[in-house]
Amino acid sequence: MSEKKYSINNMLLAFIAVVIVIGLVSLAGFILLTPPDDIIMGQAEATQVRISGKVPGRIEAYRFGEGDRVHAGDTLVYLNTPEVDAKLRQAEAVRSAAEAQSAKAMAGARSQEVTGAYELWQKAKAGLDIAKKSYDRVQHLYDQGVMSAQKRDEAEANYQAMVATEKAAHSQYDMAREGARREDKAAASALVRQAGGVVDEVEAYLGERALTSPIDGEVVERFPQIGELVGTGAPIMNIADLNDMWVTFSVREDLLRDIKIGAEIRGFIPALGDKEVVMKVYFMKDMGTYAAWKATKTTGQYDSKTFEVRARPTSPVADLRPGMSVIIKRPGKR
Repeated sequence: MSEKKYSINNMLLAFIAVVIVIGLVSLAGFILLTPPDDIIMGQAEATQVRISGKVPGRIEAYRFGEGDRVHAGDTLVYLNTPEVDAKLRQAEAVRSAAEAQSAKAMAGARSQEVTGAYELWQKAKAGLDIAKKSYDRVQHLYDQGVMSAQKRDEAEANYQAMVATEKAAHSQYDMAREGARREDKAAASALVRQAGGVVDEVEAYLGERALTSPIDGEVVERFPQIGELVGTGAPIMNIADLNDMWVTFSVREDLLRDIKIGAEIRGFIPALGDKEVVMKVYFMKDMGTYAAWKATKTTGQYDSKTFEVRARPTSPVADLRPGMSVIIKRPGKR
């Protein structure tokens, strides 16, 4: 009887052992055959504004360093531009010369010149009066037959010459009194405006010696050192707008099954203790092909393209910085 009971116990133990082995094998198979999660890694980015000047110069002083917060309108850096100062003096001198020429044209001839032209006109009038009287006398004598026709013609020619002389002197006097012609005055005024425009332009360049921030943000980079020469348009500082941040992912197209414009996706930020973040997709674009691309392969598989996906957090994430990684986990396909 005891032998029979011992045999039953052995069979029960063997059965339990077989069940345990089968369970362990099943568990190992499940673990080994379960595909790993797909990991999609992205990077946080922010709008950055590059600060540069319109005029060349040397860095004279910075008011903010890297990491400092700035506001729109804050002066960031001063440039030393002696060449622009010299250009301003030249432009102002040209404007002064143009204004003097315009004043001369508007004022007309000097009073002495007007007086001289008037006296010459009076002299011509006196000569005309004498010539007219002489001609009348000669004509009277000619009518009486006392004077020859030659003398009468000479007197008439002298009279006509004096008429022309008087007219010319009168015109010279009118011209001196009126001053420059209307076209000359208009040209002089245009030169003044042109010179004024040059001065305004140089003064605008002078305003570029102190560069200001166009946005609220944080100084993330400073390039030249104090005393270094920078050219026109050369980058001097970068300002990041930390209120305008997004995450950029590079996603293989077979992982885009639930990622669409307007869709919300969840991820976590390792740098913030795996903090979860909810993001909304607002941009998708293929990243291009840099080699020959074939639609299918001979084995029946297909090539996959990569898409750039941008998503913006649905609410501000405290302490999120540009460059931090954001991870999305997707269950692997069986």
